[in-house]
Amino acid sequence: MATKLLDKGYAPEKVEEKWYQYWVSQGLFRPSLEEKKKVFSMVAPPPNVTGSLHMGHALNSTLQDILARYKKMLGYNVLWVPGTDHAGIATQNVVERELAKEGISRQELGREEFIKRVWQWKEEYGNRIINQLKRLGCACDWSRQRFTMDEGFSRAVKEVFVRLYEEGLIYRGDYIINWCPRCQTALADLEVEHEEEEGALYYIRYLRTDGQGYVTVATTRPETLLGDTAVAVHPEDERYQHLKGVKVFVPVVQREVPIIFDPYVDREFGTGALKVTPAHDPNDFELGNKHNLPRVKVIDETGHMTPEAGPYVGLDRFSCRKKIVVDLEKQGLLERIEPIKHSVGHCYRCKTIVEPMVSKQWFVRTKPLAEPALAAVKEGRTRLIPANWDKTYYEWMENIRDWCISRQIWWGHRIPAWYCTQCDEIIVAKETPTSCPKCGGRELKPETDVLDTWFSSALWPFGTLGWPDETEELKCFYPTSVLVTGFDILFFWVARMMMMGLHFIGEVPFYNVYIHALVRDEKGEKMSKTKGNVIDPLDMIAKYGTDALRFTLVSLAAQGRDIRLSEKRIEGYRHFMNKLWNAARFTLMNLEKDTEPKAEAGQGKTADLWILSRLQTVITEVRQNLDVYEFDKAAYSLYHFVWHEFCDWYLEWVKPTLYHPATPQEKEITQGVLLYVLSAILKLLHPFIPFVTEEIWQHLPYTQDSILEAPYPQPRPELIKTSVVTEMETMIGLVKTIRNMRGEIGIPPNVKVDIIVSTPRQDILTQIEKHKEPICRLGGIKGLTLSVHAERPSYASAAVWQGMDIYMPLKGIFDPKVEERRLNKEIDKVSHELAMVQRKLTNQDFLNKAPKAVVEKEQAKAAQLEEKLQKLKANLERIKGIQE
Repeated sequence: MATKLLDKGYAPEKVEEKWYQYWVSQGLFRPSLEEKKKVFSMVAPPPNVTGSLHMGHALNSTLQDILARYKKMLGYNVLWVPGTDHAGIATQNVVERELAKEGISRQELGREEFIKRVWQWKEEYGNRIINQLKRLGCACDWSRQRFTMDEGFSRAVKEVFVRLYEEGLIYRGDYIINWCPRCQTALADLEVEHEEEEGALYYIRYLRTDGQGYVTVATTRPETLLGDTAVAVHPEDERYQHLKGVKVFVPVVQREVPIIFDPYVDREFGTGALKVTPAHDPNDFELGNKHNLPRVKVIDETGHMTPEAGPYVGLDRFSCRKKIVVDLEKQGLLERIEPIKHSVGHCYRCKTIVEPMVSKQWFVRTKPLAEPALAAVKEGRTRLIPANWDKTYYEWMENIRDWCISRQIWWGHRIPAWYCTQCDEIIVAKETPTSCPKCGGRELKPETDVLDTWFSSALWPFGTLGWPDETEELKCFYPTSVLVTGFDILFFWVARMMMMGLHFIGEVPFYNVYIHALVRDEKGEKMSKTKGNVIDPLDMIAKYGTDALRFTLVSLAAQGRDIRLSEKRIEGYRHFMNKLWNAARFTLMNLEKDTEPKAEAGQGKTADLWILSRLQTVITEVRQNLDVYEFDKAAYSLYHFVWHEFCDWYLEWVKPTLYHPATPQEKEITQGVLLYVLSAILKLLHPFIPFVTEEIWQHLPYTQDSILEAPYPQPRPELIKTSVVTEMETMIGLVKTIRNMRGEIGIPPNVKVDIIVSTPRQDILTQIEKHKEPICRLGGIKGLTLSVHAERPSYASAAVWQGMDIYMPLKGIFDPKVEERRLNKEIDKVSHELAMVQRKLTNQDFLNKAPKAVVEKEQAKAAQLEEKLQKLKANLERIKGIQE
């Protein structure tokens, strides 16, 4: 039995590590395979092994942790699997930068030694983000922590690759891919980030080979014309009907190419004539296949011009662009240049402009895999939450392209394929072959490419549970209950997990997918180091404690709406932790050593019945909201109940009962209710703010085990008393109205006032009489007069609340004439300040020349002054309304 009082103030740094180690050491995050309980399972989106905790991780992990703790307290057998992703390109880049500091390149080191260095780096730094997730309080089963390149996962990856290949769903072929000249690797479509950029549209003349004029073509990339093998026009474009069978010369290289007719061409773009470069544009690649056009590669893997580029060989692609424009102008072939805003693809890792390139790559044939994954969402076997993501998911799945899964880097799952040097046979196998099955040759060359990181991540829900073995974990915990993820990886990851899970296990990987929004800065802008608006979660934890950060994020996490975060908000919720702590400290100071939590307030005062009734409603609201992933609404219900009902009103209302009870039994009833409600509050709040609730819980009488092992509160309908709630809300509203009356005319808190309440309703007057002591104490009232009909006194302010006329005589307390003069003076001053700011904001010269931040500051100042002016004017009207 705990009797120790809480410290005067809550110090997160003293309790967080202590309780986290306790939870782990007691095995509270580990499920049982034996217990026949309801199951709740999740796999955590594996952060990159190179990563450090950012606000997106903090939000994602907090939401998952709330679910894990909530379900455990509801009695579920909970498994939350953590782990990290090997993050191919990202990790290779990090280690290459480390090597560069030593003056070594990966090529000089060699593949085998480089891979060893990456593993060394991973062992040294790879757990950094895991330790940061622990600081956040994540209730993961760390004994099951996985890595996408650990031995078991590597076996699963090989199994999947070989099976898909044998089923004809993986193939190798020529294809136009996105190529990063800096990272020296292919990129999947989703790994290309498109950004709007200022560019130019070049109108270039292609001379007809028959000498009968020219065709003008518009392009944003004149350097690629060196690889043109046709000019295309729309078959219904009347401007070009006379060109059937005509050929033109490609400028500079003088290659003869045909004019082809195809409905793909956009008649509205440029001149309606399109240059076709099958080797360097994905759409042109398809056109080339359709019309059997040759592919001429004029840009190489480093972004330099090939010998096919003739006089431009060896030039960087952008230098070539400048030179070819000059040359075209000299030859009279450049008609004009127009500025244009267009979308340019960049590598998601290094931001280099991507080069479309035809290359031998490995692909997954996605259409047959996508169809069952599409059907699973349409049939409701997997639900996307919010449901407005369904349409986006359908569109992407219905228009899916084959997935390029090979990467020309060293760090990652090496593709399990070998090439026979004697007969060119491709051998795909789980184990290294000793000879070619076709010709018996023993000279086998291994594939050097590795798999796209997302290929292994796609197996996460079942690979982490021991597949391809038929483990107990797989039987017990797959499909998982929910996946919590950001919308930015809906297609990178979620859709691919759906495809792989259904194909290999025959079941969806998760029943629900909760898609949360982005965490932005307070202005709604994306956080980035370059803008200097990044809020570091680790800094916030150090400054305000983990619980304050968690509660801030969840309070702002409305479905489908980005979070606007500021440090001020986190500081605000730190005050909530203090409020809870102080309420618990007050409670413990006013309990006996043997007080038991009791909800038996039948003989209790109205306030006890009210708080118990309100508690049942809040329990229902919180549970209902958590069950449908409305985290912010659940947090709001708790915040409002704890701060504004339990602390502000209930504790204040019952102080006389605790300090000067009429009978010992009256005090004992209130103490039992007080402990019962505080215990319920801690249990309700625990999934949201685990550290402070555990610390307080351990100080309560009769608590021994962790709060995480306590059952989550269930509503007790018999404790709901609607009439009592109405009565208390009426009394609280009366006190609030009196406080507002005092505040509006600036009566100091230490000055007591007289109040007259007039209403024809005798039942209300009886209730006020019953609650007279707390109303007077909390309203700063020295005399309270109740009447069924009272005239308004002279020099009195007046207000109305639920049919009650409330009068506050002011004679001897307040002089309306003096206050009126003061307000008029203040109004003149604020009006003058506002006029000056408004003059500045209507000055076009200021708006054009001043920095954006300065203009925004002035706009905010104008809004504040306007608000202040309106309040002053409203107060003046109230003062004028005070009758003599």
